[in-house]
Amino acid sequence: MTSGTLKLTIYDLRFTIYPTNDYQTNRLKDFPMYIGRVSGTVVATIKDEAFHGRKLLVVDKLSPEGEPTGDYDICVDVAQAGVGDRVLVLDEGNGARQILKRKVAPVRAVVVGVVDDVELA
Repeated sequence: MTSGTLKLTIYDLRFTIYPTNDYQTNRLKDFPMYIGRVSGTVVATIKDEAFHGRKLLVVDKLSPEGEPTGDYDICVDVAQAGVGDRVLVLDEGNGARQILKRKVAPVRAVVVGVVDDVELA
C-alpha cells in the first residue's frame, strides 16, 4: 500500500451492519460508518457557508460483497475522493461536524477515507 491509503479487514460484517431481525434492524440505525462507492458530484450555486470550498459527493452504499444496496447519501469530501472510488463514510452528524471543525453545520455524512481493499474474514 502507498502512503495515505486505507485497507480494511472486516470481521462479522453481515451481523453487525446487515441485520436480519427487528432487534438488529434498530442497531443498524446507530452504526455510524459504512463503505460506499462515489457515483457523482453535487453542484450548487447557493449553499450553506459550511459547504463553501468543499466538494459534495453522491455516495452509493455497498453490501459486504460490494454491490449497491439502493441507498445513497450526499457527503462532504475530506479525503479527496473521486467518482468511482470506494470510500469509507462517517454517517453521524456530530462526528461529521467535528471533522469539519464546526460547532454548527447542516452536515451528516463525510467521506473520511478512500478504501483500496476490503477483506471479509
